[in-house]
Formats: sequence, structure tokens, C-alpha cells
Amino acid sequence: KLFNIVQPSNAYFGQKDAAQCVLIRRIVEDLNMDLNVVIMDTIREKDGLAKSSRNAYLSEDERQAAPVVYRSLLAAKNLYINNPSVSSSELISVAKDVLQSEPLVSEIQYISVDSKTTMQPISQPNNEGAVVSLACKVGSVRLIDNIVL
Repeated sequence: KLFNIVQPSNAYFGQKDAAQCVLIRRIVEDLNMDLNVVIMDTIREKDGLAKSSRNAYLSEDERQAAPVVYRSLLAAKNLYINNPSVSSSELISVAKDVLQSEPLVSEIQYISVDSKTTMQPISQPNNEGAVVSLACKVGSVRLIDNIVL
């Protein structure tokens, strides 16, 4: 509704919420809107942690541990770069191993490998790539992040 009222030529969204980006693109396409949807890279702290209002709830120790989230995604991306035929389960496994190496990660809620266009789970990234997404708790704070392959 907002797009119809304002009628912008461009709309900018952050990659951090990958599912939202896919949904917005789909709505714009389905409604044949004359709108260019631009997905911007996730803004990160110097240590890789995705910027989020939730970061303020992390204790000092948790904040020091939190970059493990991004490191786990980078490990999956590096595996994919070195072996583009890798399965989604292998990508999930490497990300999970990195997360589990940090004692302050109290819960891994999900790690998924999804299509970039539908956000539906896929068994193996194809030539269009994929999105690796995860949610976990560092201490009691739920953090989400993703990386595009």
C-alpha cells in the first residue's frame, strides 16, 4: 500500500532479513509495479556481527562471542566457494560446528540453505547460488544472520 501511495522509483532493503527481501520482490513482481527493489548488504560491526538493536542486550562476554555467528556463515560460504557441488547438509554441518565451538552459544534454533528466489529449502545450491540463514541464542539473546552464496 505504501508503494502505491508514495510511488517511488526505487526501494531499498537490507539483506539481513532475506525472507522479507524475497517477499517484497515477489509482491512488486506479482503486482507488476514500476519499482526497482534494491537489496543492500547487511551492515556489520568491524568484527562481522550484523548490526541490530538486539546487540545492546548482549553482556560484554556475549558481545565478544557473538561474531561466531558471522564466522559460521563465512565457513559455509568458504566451503561452497571451494566446492560448488557441496550439499546443503554439508554447509549446515560446517556452520553448526563453528557455532558449537563457542560455549556462549546456548541454542541453535535453525540453520537453513534456501533458494535465493523463493526462500524454500534446497538440497544443494545450484548455479544461482543460495542463502544460508541461521538463528541462534548467544546467552539469552536471539541473533539472526544470513549470507548469500
